[in-house]
Amino acid sequence: MNRLLSRYRAFYGAHPLQLLTMLAGFAVLGYVVVTVTPEALWNPHVWWQSIAVWFAVAIIAHDLVLFPLYALADRLLTIPTEQRKRQPRVPAVNYIRLPVLASALTFLVFLPGIIEQGAPTYLAATGQTQEPFLGRWLLLTAAMFGVSAVVYAIRIALTRRQRVTDPE
Repeated sequence: MNRLLSRYRAFYGAHPLQLLTMLAGFAVLGYVVVTVTPEALWNPHVWWQSIAVWFAVAIIAHDLVLFPLYALADRLLTIPTEQRKRQPRVPAVNYIRLPVLASALTFLVFLPGIIEQGAPTYLAATGQTQEPFLGRWLLLTAAMFGVSAVVYAIRIALTRRQRVTDPE
């Protein structure tokens, strides 16, 4: 059995579960296309509102624009500068990454409200306007960065206290 698995890996290049996962994903994609029908993905009257166009733009915007930008930002956070003689005991990288990621995800979730897309429908359904969405998202982002800064400060204080009590 091990010999068969090693021959399979040499031929395919990955574990058999990876192939099974890919086949399941394609099966779900096929089910969605058959159920939804391609006509539902394309709006001939207002082409820019088509799901296919938004999907293509999202792929292009992420892969060609956003990914290089946040990969560069992450690289800049992790490159040690020559001015520092040693790395800090508590690196700040994850205390920056987490609120940035959470802020970006909440922005994506609440983007239609922030840009006030569908304002008449939202007003008719709830009786409220979408004006507070941007302010609330900014407050939530500030709170996430604030909590992260407080946790980072506590971690630095605990590390300094431990260094004072346990001299190396």
